[in-house]
Amino acid sequence: MTKDDLLQWTGTAGIVGGHSLNAVGGMDPYNIIVFGLGSLMYLLWAIRVANMPQIIVNAVSMFIGVLGLYRALG
Repeated sequence: MTKDDLLQWTGTAGIVGGHSLNAVGGMDPYNIIVFGLGSLMYLLWAIRVANMPQIIVNAVSMFIGVLGLYRALG
C-alpha cells in the first residue's frame, strides 16, 4: 500500500465514520472531529497528487468543520 493509498483509505474511514456518527445523532463534537480528520487526510492526499478541486473541497470542509466545532463546544 502506498502513502497515497493510506491517506485516501484513512480519509475514507474518517468520512464514513463522521456520517455514521451523524446518523446516530447527538454526537457533537465527535462527529465533527472525525469528519475533520477524514478531510485532513484527503487534503494531504490532494496536495500530494496536486488535485486542486479536492484541495478546495477539503479546505472548505475543514473550515466549515472548525465553525461547527466552535458552535458545538462554545
